Amino acid sequence: MNWLLQYFGNIKLHKLILWCYLIWYLVIVNFYFDPTPKIWINSLGISAVIGTALFLGVSSNDTGNRKLDYWQIFRLYLTPFCVSSFSALIKDQGFIIFISPNPQETMWAILSCVVFLLVVWIIKLANRAINPEIS
Repeated sequence: MNWLLQYFGNIKLHKLILWCYLIWYLVIVNFYFDPTPKIWINSLGISAVIGTALFLGVSSNDTGNRKLDYWQIFRLYLTPFCVSSFSALIKDQGFIIFISPNPQETMWAILSCVVFLLVVWIIKLANRAINPEIS
């Protein structure tokens, strides 16, 4: 649990945005979940193909010394999985890009992200109170 508090206490803006993307995805999947195996198998296949292409694109460079950590690699495969399953679940549901036609669903997604950001903000404030040298 301590590592989690440390992680969120030191998290940067770009990772907060990624967490909000994941939260939005999970909220919408909660409302539109479809257990049809075809959706999830296709999403896994797309994830394997696109994730591998992304991995190859970011891991190869001229010097050959770029090292990715396991979480970065996981995200390279998770992102296309989420995109493809999200798009399959919302197909013909009246979405405008990623915004639900149902205002309550959109509000749940926004509220979930806001609550997450407030929790992170509280953790950061607590870290600063405990360690004043951290800015």
